Amino acid sequence: MSKTFYIMFAVAAYFIFFATFLYLIAFVGNLLVPLTIDEGGAQTSIAVAIAVNVMLIAIFGIQHSVMARKEFKAAWTKIIPKPIERAVYVLTASAMLCVLYYFWQPIAGDVWRVENTLAATALWTLFALGWTIVLASTFLINHFELFGLQQVWRNMRGQDEAPFKFRTPFFYKLVRHPLYSGFLLAFWATPHMTWGHMLFSIGMTIYILIAISYEEKDLVSYFGQDYEQYQRDVGTLVPGLGKRA
Repeated sequence: MSKTFYIMFAVAAYFIFFATFLYLIAFVGNLLVPLTIDEGGAQTSIAVAIAVNVMLIAIFGIQHSVMARKEFKAAWTKIIPKPIERAVYVLTASAMLCVLYYFWQPIAGDVWRVENTLAATALWTLFALGWTIVLASTFLINHFELFGLQQVWRNMRGQDEAPFKFRTPFFYKLVRHPLYSGFLLAFWATPHMTWGHMLFSIGMTIYILIAISYEEKDLVSYFGQDYEQYQRDVGTLVPGLGKRA
């Protein structure tokens, strides 16, 4: 495969991801799209809906975590060219989200419904803040490396992969995983929480907690004592909470 193809593939994967990310915001917020967390989908029994939705979250979580592990990458890059390994991961994750959108089964019924205009506005503000934190956090570390563009660019220029440097910019001084903090805020901050939305939020919260445990093992393995000290000094998802003894 040519270096030009790598660039084209990674750029296409990036824009597909970005469209999928924007749809995720609309999906969770019930905004302007035909299939959302509370609208669309086939009408089924509650038991079937729960089973389908749990399976969808599990499939996404397994793909997202397994393909990110260094052991999988070591085997995977014997098949997939290393410069586009991350772009393939991004494209696969986007595909799994699209599957979730399409097959998600809404479950009606109010867990809570906030009627007060001021309170509802505050929750929508937190919802928007969560997504802002997610996007900002990707740029604080390395947005273009995270989504596979930097790898193909360096390959195009004949440069070796740059080693990771341990940094804690801005949000990362407050919590170790601000990107996940933003997702949790976006998933839970809503003036209208249905049972389907609640199932989604609980499922994604469980996935995030599991993912963090695996990611931190990799980070300790890579950065050693620097990351262990970081675990002792900084909370996991909420400032001050989740520090390691």
